[in-house]
Amino acid sequence: MAVKHEEVTDKYAIYNGDCVEVMQGLPDASMHLSIYSPPFGGLYHYSSNERDLSNCDDYDSFFDHYAFVVRELARITMPGRVTAVHCMDVPRSNSGTDSYIDFPGDIIRLHEREGWYFTGRRMIWKEPLAVRLRTMQKNLAHASLCEDSIDCGVAAGDQLLTFRRRGTNPVPVAHPVGMLEYAGEREIPSELNPWRGWKGKQTENRFSHWIWRQYADCMWDDIRLNRVLPYQESRDPDDEKHVHPLQLDVIDRCVQLFSNPGENVFTPFMGVGSEVYSPLLLGRRAIGAELKESYYRQAVKNVRMAAKGQRYDQNNHDLFAGTG
Repeated sequence: MAVKHEEVTDKYAIYNGDCVEVMQGLPDASMHLSIYSPPFGGLYHYSSNERDLSNCDDYDSFFDHYAFVVRELARITMPGRVTAVHCMDVPRSNSGTDSYIDFPGDIIRLHEREGWYFTGRRMIWKEPLAVRLRTMQKNLAHASLCEDSIDCGVAAGDQLLTFRRRGTNPVPVAHPVGMLEYAGEREIPSELNPWRGWKGKQTENRFSHWIWRQYADCMWDDIRLNRVLPYQESRDPDDEKHVHPLQLDVIDRCVQLFSNPGENVFTPFMGVGSEVYSPLLLGRRAIGAELKESYYRQAVKNVRMAAKGQRYDQNNHDLFAGTG
């Protein structure tokens, strides 16, 4: 395995190197879940490394290279288990007059060719003004509405696509007393607390039913959008300003829904370590690969924190003990 740096413990393994080469060193059917955001083809620039998927010559070349990632993920994933891909529709420009590329649809078609079943799509709501300020899309400006609303656009939500590797899952992901934790901005009604950890009939478990209704919804409008790991220090001077880690609520939900405690969770595009940090705090083993060295250095800090049972307090920019 050709990597620049690595840190391996009994709880996690993280690598600074090409994710395909990292995966080639992993055994068949050894991962129980993977979750990641692929480098959005043509949308963001992450690094000048020729191995970076965001540096492909064109959209078709991106998918030619991305196919190697999807194929290796299928090999290392246990039959019947899940990979979750965070993505979005890609605007052809920010002019307000051009169309969008169906990036999620192309991801679905690629996975279906490479041994996966498409199992669902969750939309992650985004506040329109925040999207406008982050991306500077002209078609989200109020001035566009006033001048010619035909040029108005949409604050496209993120999408979480889920796929199952073909085959029968040999180890059920069971919740014998239902869901115990909720990752989101809503408050669980206090009158439901007596049912938390309910050991009777699960049809009676009102606490877990409430959580399940949030998670089974096709529109995740309760994600805390700013609940992300620190990433500003990892940016190089020429980085895109709007590069942003995946929200921890999204990762927490995937880990809760699609893996058992003690199982292996993998991310091929680790970034600053969000998809390793979250599984660690939820009692899983986590493995991640990241090509960009500045992101990897920040990931090391974040992952070490999680391995100690500490999590980042977004409001106080500090640490406190906890496992949620």
